Amino acid sequence: MGICDGRVVIITGAGRGLGRAHALAFAAEGAKVVVNDLGATLDGQDVEGTPAQEVVGEIEAMGGEAIVNGDDISDWDGAGNLVQSAIDTFGGLDTVVTNAGIVRDRMFVNMTVDEWDAVIRVHLRGTFCPVKRAVEYWRAEAKADRQRAGRVVTTSSGAGLMGSIAQTNYAAAKAGIAAFTINIAAELGRIGVTANSIAPSARSRMTEGAMPEMMAKPESGFDAMDPANISPIVVWLGSEQSGHVTGRMFECAGGELSVADGWQHGTPVDKGARWEPSELGKVVDDLLAEAPTPAPVYGTQ
Repeated sequence: MGICDGRVVIITGAGRGLGRAHALAFAAEGAKVVVNDLGATLDGQDVEGTPAQEVVGEIEAMGGEAIVNGDDISDWDGAGNLVQSAIDTFGGLDTVVTNAGIVRDRMFVNMTVDEWDAVIRVHLRGTFCPVKRAVEYWRAEAKADRQRAGRVVTTSSGAGLMGSIAQTNYAAAKAGIAAFTINIAAELGRIGVTANSIAPSARSRMTEGAMPEMMAKPESGFDAMDPANISPIVVWLGSEQSGHVTGRMFECAGGELSVADGWQHGTPVDKGARWEPSELGKVVDDLLAEAPTPAPVYGTQ
């Protein structure tokens, strides 16, 4: 018996890396899995191989149930097809894990609008479309007195929480996903849906190119960057057991897990009237002196 027995789970970008690890982990806990992947290259411009089919084969070999889906999750109709494929094949939908992503890394002064649009579309629109399609289904089920324990698990990043040099497009998209997640968490509880996000650090096509030494597999001992280390928290968040947790961001790496705390209101200084520009230098300096030191942007140390 697993903690996701009988649950139907969609995972986007599940052909490789983190998504593949999540798909296998959900299947090991009894879930029926829709493995969504276009087989795209890291920059999203070409297609290479059939990784989704390979993951489905692995799940079936371990006695699980899974299907391939090749829809573009950043396309509204494609996202609808994805959700409908889960319902048609397995009779419903319980969890959506949005993992798909691409990178077009470039220093901001050299970044093109096409590089911006491509990354924002896959990450941010590619989160909105499948989640919105799933919520439409869960809302209809709740109205018909068949409320499901809906779970949304999105994928943000340390880049989205702290920033990352040469990744303004990626960082903005991942920050948007973090805000998206806490916002829908506040709205969807009334229909039994929770929403949480992860900011993982693990070996993937994205991280191997950017941080080859850090991501290298050790010759022996615990492989801290194995993407499978991230999947347990994703599976738990996607299970019925996590119903009391929503709107939270989990940073995870190796065996380490923490809850990231977002923007908080600072202690205000109130003049009781409009400030003069010339007054604000000292006021701002005093406010900054009392404020927590920001976490450094990745790549600046």
